[in-house]
Amino acid sequence: MLTTSACGSATTTSSATRLSPTAAYSQLERGDTASGESYGRWVMQTARGLVSDAFVRDNDKLGVVISPDVEPREVKTLAQSLVQGFHKKFPNRDLSVLVYAPDKELILTANYDDTTRQVEYQ
Repeated sequence: MLTTSACGSATTTSSATRLSPTAAYSQLERGDTASGESYGRWVMQTARGLVSDAFVRDNDKLGVVISPDVEPREVKTLAQSLVQGFHKKFPNRDLSVLVYAPDKELILTANYDDTTRQVEYQ
């Protein structure tokens, strides 16, 4: 990366400096709250091999990108498990788990209704 100051001299930015903003950006994307970010990281660590990316928004939406190793018949079971864990972390609220294919296309949404304690799959 080449930057020029007002007086015309050029300086080179180190690769470590270039990577820092990118690393911080990806960490922030795990969640838009501290607890959401923490939970997004936990999902990534716990679901190795099944989930390639995870994020939490507003502490009531969990999005996961499944790995190519997840079979289509396993998607609903995985979503059900994710809803249960998400509800334990963020109780007393309606929740959504959005499951994305490896190409980032939404393939399943599981909506948990805290009043009825039922999950609806779309």
